[in-house]
Amino acid sequence: MKLSPPLTQEAAEGLAIQALTFIAGDAECLGRFLAITGMGPAEIRAASAEPGFLAGVLDYIASDDRLIAEFAAAAELDPADVGRAHVALGGSPWERESP
Repeated sequence: MKLSPPLTQEAAEGLAIQALTFIAGDAECLGRFLAITGMGPAEIRAASAEPGFLAGVLDYIASDDRLIAEFAAAAELDPADVGRAHVALGGSPWERESP
C-alpha cells in the first residue's frame, strides 16, 4: 500500500476552508453544522480563527459517509485527503473501516 505524504499546514487549512464553503453551500447541511457546534451564522468567521475550528469542520464532514463522499467528489480529491488534512491540523487520526 502506497502512503501519501502528509499535507502541509497551509494545504490542510485550504482543504478545511473548501469543506466549510461546501457546508455553507447547502442550507440543510449548514443548519446541522450550526446546531452541532452551537454557533450562529454570524459567529463562523470569528470561530474560524480559533485553534481547532478547521479540524472540527473536517470532523463534521467525516462524520457522515455520504457527506464526505459528496465533498470529495465536489472538491475532486480522495476522501482520505480529509483525514490527512485533519491530522495536519493537529487532529488525531480517524479509525475508519475500509469499504
